[in-house]
Amino acid sequence: MEQPAHFAALVGLDWSDQKHDVCLVDSSTGEPELSVIKHQPESLNEWALSLRTRLRGGRIAVCLEQSRGPVIYALMKYDFITLYPINPTTLAKYREAFSPSRHKDDVTDAAYLAELLAHHRDHLRAWQPDDEPTRTLRYLVEHRRRLVDDRTR
Repeated sequence: MEQPAHFAALVGLDWSDQKHDVCLVDSSTGEPELSVIKHQPESLNEWALSLRTRLRGGRIAVCLEQSRGPVIYALMKYDFITLYPINPTTLAKYREAFSPSRHKDDVTDAAYLAELLAHHRDHLRAWQPDDEPTRTLRYLVEHRRRLVDDRTR
């Protein structure tokens, strides 16, 4: 098995339509830091660039609960960020293991995402964007599915 890359920081990012809760674990200290980013492209951009400066250009691993969408597309432009999208069910089951009450909290979810990266990164796959023909085919298939659903409804 391939040895995982060294990251200057591990980040759990729990996104929502209003804000993004972030748990950053600096690899040099191991201490988690919690923060909130506004759900605006400028805020996300500012956050990413400040991390690049703070961590002196070191690589950053970001774990989040989506494989496509505005946050993924906003972060994929940075060459120093490696994205680890996970299925929301994975996080829900992980949360359930430590919180039997099933209480959901965005800050805690961000910490769990960072923890998943820290302890289980070798089982997660780094996100690789699809090539142009694959993306086109996926959008056409999704469009066809919507048309079929509309027709049968």
